[in-house]
Amino acid sequence: MYVLGFDIGGTKCAVISAEIDGDRVTFLGKEKIATDLSVSPTEMIFRLCALADGLTGGRKPAAIGVSCGGPLDSKHGIILSPPNLTGWDEVRIKDVLEERYKVKVNLQNDANACAVAEWKWGAGKGCRNMIFLTFGTGLGAGLILDGRLYTGTNDMAGETGHLRLEDDGPVGYGKAGSFEGFCSGGGIARLGYAAALEKIAEGKLPAYFREGMGPSDVTAKTVADAAESGDETALEVYRSCGEHLGRGLALLIDLLNPEKIVIGSIFARSRDLLWEPCKKVLEKEALPLSLGVCEVVPASLGDEIGDYAAVSTALL
Repeated sequence: MYVLGFDIGGTKCAVISAEIDGDRVTFLGKEKIATDLSVSPTEMIFRLCALADGLTGGRKPAAIGVSCGGPLDSKHGIILSPPNLTGWDEVRIKDVLEERYKVKVNLQNDANACAVAEWKWGAGKGCRNMIFLTFGTGLGAGLILDGRLYTGTNDMAGETGHLRLEDDGPVGYGKAGSFEGFCSGGGIARLGYAAALEKIAEGKLPAYFREGMGPSDVTAKTVADAAESGDETALEVYRSCGEHLGRGLALLIDLLNPEKIVIGSIFARSRDLLWEPCKKVLEKEALPLSLGVCEVVPASLGDEIGDYAAVSTALL
């Protein structure tokens, strides 16, 4: 089965061509382009189509998948003003691509698309009940329930980042103390910056911090590097993140009773820093019978997960 995948992001977009044969995916080509928000969404889509035409060489795809940040209307194939795509208001990308290519086009938000990819070809392969968490720039989720993708009444299922874990704390998803506030790249950076200021007031200087640094100078990676080197402040930051990850996962485990939770990006890179504090909270908070059948694992598709996500959406 020959398919095309369109991966649309706020800074860059990509078109991927692939052949799918049962459980095997063979990527045939990929073209990337910067997302130009100074032009209309239609113009940007036409640029992507030009890239796609170069990849196909005239070969007709059996289906096309589109992965894009939400909110969106997957049933009608409409992109609904994503925060990272200024001006993309009610963009009927499904209609545009189906008119051009005369094939079925499926649209899904990126977290759902990544969930399907990990479920079909990655760490969640073989599961009937699986949760995928992005744990990158933000914290979104894709839900595989009873062997199929669950998107909710209007594609808003899985917005785990909006769950409040504390009355106050780092802001994520517009809410202080949210799951995303504690468990995302930006959240770890904010925790790291606040912890550094506290240590400086005590006359101590964390390894990842220098006098005069601002909030933007601290990142999840710089804090992780310091933690890997044994810096106690950085270790405290990741310990706090891990504890809140455990609290959020306990809610999901008790509510949805999954057999596997697959976590991408930062968890996949920094599992050694996060897992022990996360596990302790899980054992305290989650129902033992539910926790006993649930495995928490890092995503396995690595840097290619976006490519897998786009083409997997073509199969929905």
